[in-house]
Amino acid sequence: MADVAFWGYGFAALGFFLFALYVFFAWRGGLPGGLLFVAVVSSFLWALGGMASAHVSSGVLAWVSMVLDVARGGAWFLFLIVLMRPLWPGRMRWPAILAACTVLGQVLGLIAEFFGDFQGAAMRPVLVAWLAHAVVGLILVEHLYRALPGASRWGIKPLCIALGAGYIFELYLFADATLFSRIDGDVWAVRGLAHATLIPLIALSGSRNPSWTLRMAMSREMVFHSTALAAAGAYLLVIAAVAYYVRYFGGDWGRALQLSLLFAGLVLLGALLFSGSQRARLKVFLSKHLFSYRYDYRNEWLRFTQALAMAGKGLDLGQSVIKALSDLVESPGGVLWLRDSYGKFVPFARLNRPLVDVAETEQSELCRFLSDREWVINLEEYRVRPQPYGGLVLPEWLSTLGDAWLVIPLKSSETLVGFVVLSLPRAPFEIDWEVLDLLKTAQRQAAGYLERMLAAEALLEARKFDSFNRMSAFVVHDLKNLVAQLSLMLKNAERHWSNPEFQKDMLETVAHVEGRMRGLMLQLQEKRPIDPPRVVDVVQILRNVCQSKRGQLPQVELLEPAEQQAQAKAHPERLERIVGHVVQNAIDATEASGEIRVRLEAVDDVCLRIVVEDSGCGMSADFLRDRLSRPFQTTKSSGMGIGVFETRQYLNEIGGDLQFESEVGRGTRVTIQLPRATLARDTIQDGASEIHAG
Repeated sequence: MADVAFWGYGFAALGFFLFALYVFFAWRGGLPGGLLFVAVVSSFLWALGGMASAHVSSGVLAWVSMVLDVARGGAWFLFLIVLMRPLWPGRMRWPAILAACTVLGQVLGLIAEFFGDFQGAAMRPVLVAWLAHAVVGLILVEHLYRALPGASRWGIKPLCIALGAGYIFELYLFADATLFSRIDGDVWAVRGLAHATLIPLIALSGSRNPSWTLRMAMSREMVFHSTALAAAGAYLLVIAAVAYYVRYFGGDWGRALQLSLLFAGLVLLGALLFSGSQRARLKVFLSKHLFSYRYDYRNEWLRFTQALAMAGKGLDLGQSVIKALSDLVESPGGVLWLRDSYGKFVPFARLNRPLVDVAETEQSELCRFLSDREWVINLEEYRVRPQPYGGLVLPEWLSTLGDAWLVIPLKSSETLVGFVVLSLPRAPFEIDWEVLDLLKTAQRQAAGYLERMLAAEALLEARKFDSFNRMSAFVVHDLKNLVAQLSLMLKNAERHWSNPEFQKDMLETVAHVEGRMRGLMLQLQEKRPIDPPRVVDVVQILRNVCQSKRGQLPQVELLEPAEQQAQAKAHPERLERIVGHVVQNAIDATEASGEIRVRLEAVDDVCLRIVVEDSGCGMSADFLRDRLSRPFQTTKSSGMGIGVFETRQYLNEIGGDLQFESEVGRGTRVTIQLPRATLARDTIQDGASEIHAG
């Protein structure tokens, strides 16, 4: 057991060293805090001496370790006496004398052991002295605890538990040693580890007692994990002791039974450590017996908000809300109902629960109760004592959920967003005022998250409809122009129906209109541009636009540019459509005897300009400034007022621009600026895009 003793005392030395640093930096000059620091340092030196004597077999180190043990015991006695002094004024003489006599007895026992030969004696003085030390320590702890009124024991309770457990361990060790005149090596080996497990409880008392003038804080998580670790260690010690007994008293089967028992013990320990119900039981036990308040509100709130913020990483927001609320009361999960657009509350999310397909209207008695009272409904309490709920009649489906436990409203901005039904907890859990207040605060936070989620979804849906309606308006505008072309063709058909050239032109116009209408319908169905931008021949687009307007008056004159290779990066059909809009507006604003000219200007290597000039009625400066680019603003009796808006929007998308110069009675000049495409670069990019798409 030398290795076990070395590592056990080493772990204790490390723990007391770190705790000593913590106490030193937290000390604010008070006597109890200073004595606690001395006691912790003495414990560190004792554990260090025990580790050294376990590693090196030396009589000197063994005696040094025992001397340090006496100093450690005396320091803790002094600390306890100082804590008791304000509680028993005038009666502290006998505890101080008793503690001093005990320490003196230990010193005398060491001296007697050093100078005398007690190896064969029935009772060795040094063992009796240490046994008396354990008994006196228990007496001091008991008197300290009893001296406090019941309402004030919360702060000192962890310290009494820790020191009492340590003295009980010492009592067992030295009582056994006194009876058999020898120390049990196995128990001695784990002595340091046993005392190290008491550090978290001592620190917890330090954080609860400002009168010690220590600025210390001990989180519930630390207490929980330390207690779980100590319990696991005690469990393993019991399993090891039983296995040790089985091996040496089990005959031929002893070793096989020992291995089987150790394996079964480890499997059971793993099951307990990973059991949510056992962890919940331990948390409830610690909160009930070691803390005056059930929750560490700072940590609970941080954990709650983090759980809501982590939505999307394995759990959606609804499941995150259920988990965050259920973790507050040790519930494994539940079901969330949310209000839909029709005012009904429908199941939205579930966690560790089967699907429940039941809806509640906002006028139902349950929803009205949750909205008006904002009470958490405890179904167990409701079944036994329904009077506090003011005659509430729960729906039938709620009573059929066998493990339903709590109904938590989710209310934000004076509106009931939804409610959560949680399942029964993993461990018995008492619902008191503290739990109800925490759940009420938490549900407000969760309801705020859910309300923002619903608002975002409604906004997204509204934007989709807005986008669809805007595209529909553009399509209707294009259809209006196509219908105008067909109307003009039918009007001319009465006079030219027998003309072969007119018939040919009519068929071409019908085919063109049919193709345009099919493309518009496809664009409306897919709700996106049909093709990506690519290199287009702007000259050819201008020719197509002028050709499509040839049957209208005044005639559109296209001034062919000297440069016949002018390319831009755009969508061919959309660019032709917006140029057609501008030209059609010029035709509508100009008398039949007027003039309309279209020309292309190559400004530089980065942009092109399409200029459309007419001699029509023109527009006022106020209209150009305030109304022209706004949708549904027009000067034409049959116009829709979205052509210019669509043109400007599209040109902004591809990096172009739209400019107007106009004067009433003198015509309008429209300039369409396009980003110029360099043939070599953009042709290669278009080819790569087509290959990638293919």
